[in-house]
Amino acid sequence: MIDSYGRSIDYLRISVTDRCNLRCQYCMPQGGVQSIPHQEILTLEELLRLCRLFASLGVRKIKVTGGEPLVRKQVASFIGHLKEIDGIEQVTLTSNGLALERCLPELQAAGLDGINISLDTIRREVFTFLTGTDGLPMVLSSLQKAIESGIPVKINCVPILGMNEEDIVPIASFAQKGVKAVRFIELMPMGLACRFQGLPSSVVQELLKTAYGPLCPSQAKLGNGPAQYYKIAGFHGQIGFIDPMSHRFCQSCNRLRLTANGRLKLCLAHEAGADLKELLRDPHYSDEQILIKIKETVWQKPLQHAFEQVPEEGAQANMFRIGG
Repeated sequence: MIDSYGRSIDYLRISVTDRCNLRCQYCMPQGGVQSIPHQEILTLEELLRLCRLFASLGVRKIKVTGGEPLVRKQVASFIGHLKEIDGIEQVTLTSNGLALERCLPELQAAGLDGINISLDTIRREVFTFLTGTDGLPMVLSSLQKAIESGIPVKINCVPILGMNEEDIVPIASFAQKGVKAVRFIELMPMGLACRFQGLPSSVVQELLKTAYGPLCPSQAKLGNGPAQYYKIAGFHGQIGFIDPMSHRFCQSCNRLRLTANGRLKLCLAHEAGADLKELLRDPHYSDEQILIKIKETVWQKPLQHAFEQVPEEGAQANMFRIGG
């Protein structure tokens, strides 16, 4: 698919659930939230129908996300079915790691192409404070087992001022220990994240240079997104930076998001999109009519994000509602 700005759209991020087994302070309220009613969540069969349609329009790569995708039953089987769709070249998964270890055999059998594990700290007390769960040992065990499984693993870390600066250097060291890449992602001012101040990529880079020496730009393409990668001497894996706040990369955006309740979302910072669930569940709508709606919606994809225009808390949905 090509949007109105000439960008090729070939990457779809699917949220299979809005539920999560963590309560991260920059994402989900500590008191909990009202989950989307079960009947409003797309069934796996509905998701597969949509994915076949997206594949026919040129989508080649799919990321399965949440919430925490592994809290949804049969997600490994769903991934296996995604791998069978004509045209789909790659299926990857994001996870917070809590349930990953027990799911790894099924994910391997399904042919999963990669796992992104979220890890903002390696200090147990900070992890518990940030996530509301004393789950760091389980996450680190899952990380090690994932590395041993042979599935390519990336770590995603969100640097936050006053929270995890001292974790940045040790987390980067996982790129010496079998991880394909460690990526540092600038905090985006969405929902509860507006209460915190993220660290710019430039600050993180200086911390890493001081600890490990020069960061050498890499031309390697390690994923489907906008990360810029660097090599560090002695590291097998690479270090990546995703910096939507300090370096706007919207001109190369290739992605769409599908929420768990069937909304096609064109950009994190805009409400533009379409309710595909309504069409899926209306017997009068054929696949051809849904394809037309998808193409019309993608044509409205905004030129660039507008995070700087929505600084107040609650201006947008939290990430667990959209798909990380």
